[in-house]
Amino acid sequence: MSNHTPPDASEIAVDELIRRLDLADALPEAASLRAHSYDLLAPTPGALVVDVGTGSGRAVAELRALGAAAIGVDVSERMVAVARRRWPGADFRLGSAYRLPLPDGSAAGYRADKVFHELDDPGAALAEARRVLRPGGRIVLLGQDWDGFLIDSDEPVLTRAIGHARADTVTNAWSARRYRNLLLDNGFVDVTVSARTVLHTDERALPLLVGLAAAAHSAGAVPRDQADAWVAEQTRRARDGRLFLAVPLFVAAATRP
Repeated sequence: MSNHTPPDASEIAVDELIRRLDLADALPEAASLRAHSYDLLAPTPGALVVDVGTGSGRAVAELRALGAAAIGVDVSERMVAVARRRWPGADFRLGSAYRLPLPDGSAAGYRADKVFHELDDPGAALAEARRVLRPGGRIVLLGQDWDGFLIDSDEPVLTRAIGHARADTVTNAWSARRYRNLLLDNGFVDVTVSARTVLHTDERALPLLVGLAAAAHSAGAVPRDQADAWVAEQTRRARDGRLFLAVPLFVAAATRP
């Protein structure tokens, strides 16, 4: 008899999330976007930067390589454990965007990548960001607009329904388009926003498209046969070199006065 305890559903979900994040992070566009976020933070050597929702910790490792004293914070114990295993010696801590394990005014930089769409109270998270940032500290927010997937399909009406249904399952689907106003409303200055579009034209986008269809079906917005037919079409497009998925991403930066 094995003493191994099988993983529970939450562990499986986190493992699947890590797999998807790894695939996304490996794309050249993702690496370029991360580097851009570090440029916006502009940490001086030894400056404390907190990466909120750090996941498996890649950004912390890259910031440390640039000389920053980076700390990764995540609400998931399993994510923190994975990050510590992947990047020995780096500082990863359990915590949430609403309660960061840092003293007042201790950080020179705050970074949150693909986090704010999960928050039901982004204002409270930005108040916490202001608390931990010192005057002059920089904040950078990155994320996609979940209501803005651009997908080529023979079924545009169904495609629109799938995209909107998926967005409706996200806590704060429009958070990225609101970054600028959220930062202004919460007292940050020197606010800038830029947009980038990540374009997918091969099979690496299929897990994302399959996930969109599955979420739309689970939400009751699309029947199973239509979701399956749509996935089959996208799979054919990927096989034939005809897939087209464009995802708008927004990067906002600001300064704590």
